[in-house]
Amino acid sequence: MLLTNSQYEHLMSHYYHQQLKDNFILKKRMKEVYDAIPQMNELENRVRTLSVQHAASRLKGQTDSIDLDAEIDKITKQKEALLLQHGYPADYLKPVYECADCKDTGYIDGRKCHCFEKLIVQYLYSQSNLKDVLEHENFSHFNLDFYPDDYTEEATGETPRDNMRHVLETVKSYLSGFSDTPGNLLLYGNTGVGKTFLTNCIAKELLDKSHTVVYLTSLKLFDILESCKFDRDLSQTRKNASLSYLLSSDLLIIDDLGTELNNSFTSSQLYHCIDTRLTNRRSTIISTNLSFDDLRERYSERIFSRITSNYTLLKITGDDIRLKKAIMQH
Repeated sequence: MLLTNSQYEHLMSHYYHQQLKDNFILKKRMKEVYDAIPQMNELENRVRTLSVQHAASRLKGQTDSIDLDAEIDKITKQKEALLLQHGYPADYLKPVYECADCKDTGYIDGRKCHCFEKLIVQYLYSQSNLKDVLEHENFSHFNLDFYPDDYTEEATGETPRDNMRHVLETVKSYLSGFSDTPGNLLLYGNTGVGKTFLTNCIAKELLDKSHTVVYLTSLKLFDILESCKFDRDLSQTRKNASLSYLLSSDLLIIDDLGTELNNSFTSSQLYHCIDTRLTNRRSTIISTNLSFDDLRERYSERIFSRITSNYTLLKITGDDIRLKKAIMQH
């Protein structure tokens, strides 16, 4: 998992604001209780007096005749009794935390608290452009029955269903080794055979493990790259942040490559993106409706070579699943 400094600071600001909220709630409760129960003020003043006497004795090198801890414990129990008598919980004046385990700091003994890990996952979902769609496009909803098993594809020598089983095996292996071994996938096949659905399944698995995932259609990717290159109204800081996130995220998904307007700019930017991520050992998944011949013809030879040499190539076959679903709904 790779978080930029700005992302980390954004997440830690949650804890800063939560601590302010915790403190506000506690102060509000204290005012409420001390106004309602005057004896609480007397007990609090007693604690202060004992603490001052204890500190003075220690400064003078004298033995304190009062067991401060025992006295404070006794006063604490008196406070709790008063709270209960007036209809308040005994712990009403104890510190308030959203997460009691880390006391709203995000860390326990120098390690990320479970609440911080959960916050990271939620944040990464929001940044991935996939938060809503992944609720229903994930492995728990993947259905092999949409892939025919009554004919064999000439290109693969298998039925579409058997082919998809093998694709899933490769994907599961890819996911199991993702943290240790960065890798790249090219999913190609006709429209509607489930390429985008499968990339979403992969994205969810990785997001749930706190990996940074960025999903972009090829149209959106090149829009961003064009803005970073030519938009004079966009600050250099914003441009650098966008490029950094694209090029350094754990996984970049480029969906529907080939639907963008192809020209020298898009080709050069695609090569830069692919090459930089390969150099930095960052994983990329590309889905496309284009055939190998189309890829070679549409993009430069060096892009085609980079993809075919460094990506696991997975052909997905079958019928248009979206059409099948539409027919089933009617």
